[in-house]
Amino acid sequence: MLVASSLALLSLLLPPISIVSSGTVALVTLRRGAYEGLIVLACSCLVAAILGMLLLGSYHFPLLYGLLLWLPIWLIAVVLREARHLSLTVEIAVMLGVVSVIGFYGYSSDPSQMWLSLLDQMTQPLLQNSPDVPVEKVQASMQTIARFMTGIVAAGAVYSLLFGLFLARWWQSALYNPGGFRQEYLSLKTEPRLAIISILVVGVAMLGSGMVAEIAQNITVLLFVLYTFIGVAVLHALFANMQAKRYLVPTLYFILMMIPHMMIPVAVVGLADAWLNLRKKLSNQNVA
Repeated sequence: MLVASSLALLSLLLPPISIVSSGTVALVTLRRGAYEGLIVLACSCLVAAILGMLLLGSYHFPLLYGLLLWLPIWLIAVVLREARHLSLTVEIAVMLGVVSVIGFYGYSSDPSQMWLSLLDQMTQPLLQNSPDVPVEKVQASMQTIARFMTGIVAAGAVYSLLFGLFLARWWQSALYNPGGFRQEYLSLKTEPRLAIISILVVGVAMLGSGMVAEIAQNITVLLFVLYTFIGVAVLHALFANMQAKRYLVPTLYFILMMIPHMMIPVAVVGLADAWLNLRKKLSNQNVA
């Protein structure tokens, strides 16, 4: 409880630490069950509120932040504990993001305009201090980004959620089932039906118009998260079966960290794997 709450407040200064904070709640839930995980969640919120009062002079924001940080990961940790299927859990996490995007568009009449106003406020100081920057190009870029901001924010939340869950599962594996998480992670996949639906959503995003196309574009960003994870798992499994695996596997993750654009072909691999089953084909070749 102290680790989760203190790291949650520290993550306001160093955001990546939130992954460790949420991972602690998920670990208790995975190992001890939904009820004890919920107790840790509730008590961590209480501790965060008390620390917020002492350090920030208010408990409202730390309490709300804790709920937003821990409640979703507690939910998907319960799903993983009961279903024992990491691929299904990843899909549900992405679907939660999809629901949040649709809900946000139902709540706000024009989300892209809201994001555009926010981006404009953020870039005004930069434009004022840099008179040589072409204002027209910056505004055009902001208009493009604003259309995808709902999906980008939701995707960031889903990435953080899944990284926290993976960390907790890895802890659990290291403590009670060595090698179990690696096997689960490398077997990540999705069904062809979901892949077909994903392609249809991308088609609507590319060919449609109006609000429907904009919602589809933001959902596409979240589907990108799903197939990136699957694509990385496929490539990791393929490289791990090669003689140069000591170099290929670390190089894969290094390239993805240094060149984020490489995630696009990785996501394509993840999508194609729904039909090609690349890992099974490789194992059959090795047996032959």
